[in-house]
Amino acid sequence: MVFDKLIQIWKAKDLRKNILFVLAMLVIFRIAAHIPIPGVNPEALRSFFDNNQILGLLNVFSGGSMQNFSIVMMGIAPYITASIIFQLLGMIIPKLEEMQKEESGRQKINMWTRWLTVPMAAMQSFGMITILRRGSADILGNISQIELLSMIVIITAGTIFLMWIGELITEKKIGNGISLLIFAGIISGLPQAVQQAIVQFDAGNLFVLVGFVVIALLTIVGVVYITEGQRNIPVQYAKQIRGNRIYGGTSTHLPLRVNMAGVIPIIFAISVVLFPSMIAQFFIHAKTQWIQTLAEWVMTLFQNQLFYGVLYFILVFAFTYFYTEVIFHPNQIAENLQKQGGFIPGIRPGKNTAEYLANTTHKIIFVGALFLGIIAILPLIMKYFTGMQSLAIGGTSLLIVVAVVVETVKQIESQLTMREYEGM
Repeated sequence: MVFDKLIQIWKAKDLRKNILFVLAMLVIFRIAAHIPIPGVNPEALRSFFDNNQILGLLNVFSGGSMQNFSIVMMGIAPYITASIIFQLLGMIIPKLEEMQKEESGRQKINMWTRWLTVPMAAMQSFGMITILRRGSADILGNISQIELLSMIVIITAGTIFLMWIGELITEKKIGNGISLLIFAGIISGLPQAVQQAIVQFDAGNLFVLVGFVVIALLTIVGVVYITEGQRNIPVQYAKQIRGNRIYGGTSTHLPLRVNMAGVIPIIFAISVVLFPSMIAQFFIHAKTQWIQTLAEWVMTLFQNQLFYGVLYFILVFAFTYFYTEVIFHPNQIAENLQKQGGFIPGIRPGKNTAEYLANTTHKIIFVGALFLGIIAILPLIMKYFTGMQSLAIGGTSLLIVVAVVVETVKQIESQLTMREYEGM
């Protein structure tokens, strides 16, 4: 069955070209991730990341480009931050909310998001360079202001380059470009992780490794189950008489997915939960005493696994609802159904249909958001019993990888289905 699908994909010329294009873009991303910025001590940098939990997690999602101090070391984190800002503003400013419902408005917001990404990338790159300089004097040494400015410009340009690649990938409809870039970054570290696990294997940790495999399998099964899960809302189309012919009168269904937001809530939650710690590290050596004390308090708070886990769960849960509100518009769906002569049996068309769809979606998303939140913190629970930090990172990475793979496969299958209908 899988082999037949691959043959079908390969025979579809335009689909084959799109997939090869996406793979080529991912290869370019990985090449850029290994182009370092001159003037860095790689050994001191690697040691600093190994001893820092927050930066270690960031390095995982950048595909190791941060630890290499590459030209794309910030990845697409600034773009994600800019997207979060505009989507939050859309809930506060009515004009932006109206723009999000129209295609032209969404295009303007996307353009503003790209523009905001530039200063966000510059600020985040400056903050990261400052953290590295304060973390260890051996990493960058004494660099001049011109060298500092050139580093910021190079890193900012690298982020814009990745943002451009991500949008090119999205246009091919083979998956979300930003998610695929994060996926490629995570997968790139898999061979090294497996190699380290084999070299450092200890029979005493056999139970821990078995537990990790169980967590991985539960995550895979859970994410696939939630991603594929949907509720079918019955829709009836009224009969219409035009001349001597009768149109309509058919029954169909409107699928409401349990997790409409896909992997985006996890990415948003990680970006938000890491932000306070990053800012705190920036001020950890501040000359003003109260600022230094506040920074140390924030660092201590976020190193508390209970607080970190609860906050992570709440953010995943909340962002699942939030992003669903952004992409799912019950009023628009109800309006389209009414225009086409469709209705939900037992529900009046128009406003009542929109309210029914909104209430049904909220109930369905509750299950999806709760499940995603539990899966997200399962590795932290495992870490509490085993004390292995790699499990916490590996579980979150696995969650993103599985969700991205499922989403990408579904998009490819939908394109194959569309071509079958065109052939008929």
